[in-house]
Amino acid sequence: MERVQPQPVNGAPGRRKSVFMEVGLVDEATLRHERSPAPAAPRLITNPTPRKLRPTRTVRFQSQHHVIENHEGEKCEEDSEWEEDSEADEDEREALERMEMRANRPLFTNSKMYRIGLLTLVLAIMLPVLHSSPLSSVGAKAGVIPRQTIDPSMVKRDDTNPDVCLRWSHQSAIVNGTLYVYGGRTKTSSDQTSDTWVNDFMTMDLTKSWQISTPSYTGLPKPSGPPEVANGYLWNSLQSLFLYGGEFSDDPQGTPTAFSTWEYQIGSKQWVEHSNPQTVGGKNAVEEGQSVQRSAEGAGFSVSTLGRGWYFGGHLDFLTTEGWNIGVKRIYLKSLVEFTFPGYSNDQVDSLSNGKTAGSDGAYRNITEGGMQETSGFTERADGLLLYVPGYGAEGILIGLTGGVNETFTQMNVIDVYDIANSTWYKQSTSGTTPKYRVNPCAVVAAAADGSSYNVYMYGGQNLQPAKNQTQYDDMWILSVPSFTWIEVDQQGQSVPPARAGHSCHVWDGQMIVVGGYVGQELSCDSPGIYNFNMSSLQWASQFTALTGSKALQAYDGSESSGNPLAQQANQRGFDAKAGLEGSYGYNVPAAVQSVIGGTSTGGATLTAPVQTPTDGPFQSGTPVTYTVTGPNGAIITETATAGGASNGGGRGTNVGAIVAGVIAGVFAIIAGYFAFCAWVYRKQVRIWKEHAQAVSTRANEKRDPWAAQGAIPSSSGKNSSDRAARDALFPPMTDTSSGGGRHSNEDRIGYAGAGGVAAGETDALGRRNSQRSSTDDLLEGQEPSFWGANGVLLNPRRSLRVINRD
Repeated sequence: MERVQPQPVNGAPGRRKSVFMEVGLVDEATLRHERSPAPAAPRLITNPTPRKLRPTRTVRFQSQHHVIENHEGEKCEEDSEWEEDSEADEDEREALERMEMRANRPLFTNSKMYRIGLLTLVLAIMLPVLHSSPLSSVGAKAGVIPRQTIDPSMVKRDDTNPDVCLRWSHQSAIVNGTLYVYGGRTKTSSDQTSDTWVNDFMTMDLTKSWQISTPSYTGLPKPSGPPEVANGYLWNSLQSLFLYGGEFSDDPQGTPTAFSTWEYQIGSKQWVEHSNPQTVGGKNAVEEGQSVQRSAEGAGFSVSTLGRGWYFGGHLDFLTTEGWNIGVKRIYLKSLVEFTFPGYSNDQVDSLSNGKTAGSDGAYRNITEGGMQETSGFTERADGLLLYVPGYGAEGILIGLTGGVNETFTQMNVIDVYDIANSTWYKQSTSGTTPKYRVNPCAVVAAAADGSSYNVYMYGGQNLQPAKNQTQYDDMWILSVPSFTWIEVDQQGQSVPPARAGHSCHVWDGQMIVVGGYVGQELSCDSPGIYNFNMSSLQWASQFTALTGSKALQAYDGSESSGNPLAQQANQRGFDAKAGLEGSYGYNVPAAVQSVIGGTSTGGATLTAPVQTPTDGPFQSGTPVTYTVTGPNGAIITETATAGGASNGGGRGTNVGAIVAGVIAGVFAIIAGYFAFCAWVYRKQVRIWKEHAQAVSTRANEKRDPWAAQGAIPSSSGKNSSDRAARDALFPPMTDTSSGGGRHSNEDRIGYAGAGGVAAGETDALGRRNSQRSSTDDLLEGQEPSFWGANGVLLNPRRSLRVINRD
């Protein structure tokens, strides 16, 4: 190992500098001058009493020889070295005392400016490189976010207040036991006269029971995207809500925006906009690529099991359509807008046939040429109803009820029927006493357990005459299908809600839930404005009773114990065209309906076809899909089969037991008919003999009176026609004035006098004509319109919920 030689202490090149020298406080030349033997120069003492610096002990490393080899003889030498070092340190301390202390200066006085300049130079070189580099696309780009691109769900929004004075003309739908209500018009106080259009959004829980005085309302955040509209419709699939149509505020006057379909995705609780929807081609529809417009005051309905929604009629004007000139009159519609939900197929649409499904924006079809729709007997309408009945035809039917235009109301004794699978409209006459003409009622449909009848419940509405003094209705009517018979519900002795129009109603667990409605000037507020009608007992109830419960939140897997998300009858659950109606669980056919159509509470109706025979359409051939009903002990109560008519897509096979039972019943019917005929002939002969005997006795006492004795019943067998005419002068035929129609008691059949007491074929002072006796063939040929003529009752659907809403 090489030995390290000791280095000189003073003046050596590698000599360690004092710490004061290193930081610039002491100049090395000054220190050397102080230590030189030359005479010291005069000193300039800036501080007469300088603070003495604390001496620093100097440590020097010895050589390797000294470290490793410990010799006693060298001890004295080492001590002398330490002494020399101590003396040197003492000299250094004395020099420091005589030294001038200077302030510390940085090595580079402009180092900050130097760094800034260097950084500027680097940025000037690197920015062009980064700008042209492909790596510039990596990372986030800063900038101002356009307002229209901000996700509405991320914006802080006010929660809806469910407690209002009045609510009407809103949009609502039920999904899996939750009732959703959006928009419409509200009054927060009785004296509010304007600014009533809102975008309120709230829910009502139907999986739990509640009192109508305290419904289970929950206010949701008001969306910032969907517009504040009224008189539109809220379609629903199994996962989403779709807002279509509606009109903007008229006081203050709103400005309609371009139409978009707004979807509320229930799972993520977000509103999604589908802008600028275009039509698709299909049967009886306009060509594809047409812009879809926003209609208002039409009739809507949706069927989640089919994945489709419809909007029938309505109008377009400056409060519905962007860019509409206020001087241009509104246009009433008779078209049917069909919307196929995303992910569903539709064989009536060209691009969705053969199992193809609609994209994320859905598919609109504007149906304008569906059979009767293009004839004079199928006119425009607004403020009406659209309802769905399954089973008839391959995909069921839609029923169009009530409504009207400026000049006329829609008749109630002839109803428009739309075959979904064929995209074609038909007409069907009704039987029974018809309701008064009206607009803006609400209606729901409930299915019998065996599917033998579907009963439409219609509640409320209003007339529009006289103008500015409209009358709201509180009556309840049932239209039983397929017999198409009108039945009025007896509400005497019940606590009936105030008469209303512009309300909505839904069926769940066999009960009709009524939401809101305009109640006229007599009632300042109607809060909370929720009512419940038991459709089985035909009674207004003080509470809603949940029957399906939490099973509405469970998926149906085909088993008896699984969920019931659509609240269908237990034996009708499913998600296709053969499934039963939503909300019918727990429904029993009322006794008042049984007395007209026959059967029991579970079904078994004997009137299984229209009373007024149809000439075309799904009701002409075939019967609806029916279902087997079992009792609590498992015994079969009703077992029927689907007929094999072409209109319903085929049957389920021949039921031998039903055929045998039918033959036996037919034989007994023939025998009973024969005995009834014999009894009728016998009673007729007896009546003739009695009349003959009375006539002979009368003539014997009428030698001076050529007619009958006073108080005697005139006979139809006078001597001649002059005698009968003379008798008629003294004894005019008796009339029944109770009906107000002047109907003769000895006439068997005279047409219904109508709402105004007008006999068949006649017109009243306003030119209204009753068509009860018109033939179905004439209706199908377009000779009898479904509205009264141009001289009929004046109607302005726009005023229907505007004029009457002025306080």
